[in-house]
Amino acid sequence: MDLLLHDRCVLITGAAGDIGQGIARTFLREGAIVILHGLEKSQVDPIADQLRSGGGQVYTVGGDLSSDENARKIADDAYECMGRIEILVNNAAIFTHGSWFDDSPAEMLKLYDVNVVGAARLIQQIVPQMRERHWGRIIQLASGDATEPLAFMSSYAATKAALVNLTVGMAKTLVNTGITVNTISPGIIATDGVKAFYRGLAGRFGWGSDWGAIEQHILTEVLPNPTGTLGTVQEVADLVAFVASPLAGYINAANLRIDGGSSHAVN
Repeated sequence: MDLLLHDRCVLITGAAGDIGQGIARTFLREGAIVILHGLEKSQVDPIADQLRSGGGQVYTVGGDLSSDENARKIADDAYECMGRIEILVNNAAIFTHGSWFDDSPAEMLKLYDVNVVGAARLIQQIVPQMRERHWGRIIQLASGDATEPLAFMSSYAATKAALVNLTVGMAKTLVNTGITVNTISPGIIATDGVKAFYRGLAGRFGWGSDWGAIEQHILTEVLPNPTGTLGTVQEVADLVAFVASPLAGYINAANLRIDGGSSHAVN
């Protein structure tokens, strides 16, 4: 299916991780122009070089989203690349693995400042030129934890819940502008980082070292789902690309879960 994304300009934050890279590759496959953001530009420059080798236009920007000044610079640098940003994918996030009482108030504030306010900072910088073009897509990457938080990473989950709420309020604010705002909430995705985390738990719980066996323990003891598998980066990236496309213009203010059905919520 042609998603009609050819020559659309996309800014992806937090593009150094597996999901960010997967989203970038998928947009490039669809003919889009991609701008990769990392905390440091040096984090995403090698990724851009690798992606360019497969064809397509790829640019890079760097900066800390917990700073208003840096957010302005990130947006300005992105505009200098192509003169426009038609699709913003707010994927950047930080997290802690502790339980609710393990995180200090200062750590909670830092999570909120990057994961929620960081996204808002970029939205405020980028929406004005989307309004001028009468078209735009804003996609927030949240988590299944937003609606069904686990006992660990609960502070992180709270930031993702706030992001879901922000999405709906922003969509209502941008009524009749041609700009849609949506959230995509993945369940457990088998990224390299996720695999490393659960391999660490496997040693503690006696799950063994085989990834297939570890995955089955995750699906029975951590977060079961009706599909009986964990998600893949490509599945998330494909959903992001579709929601960002002109074909998805009637999808707005939605929280789209891609979690194999692990969430027990009706909506």
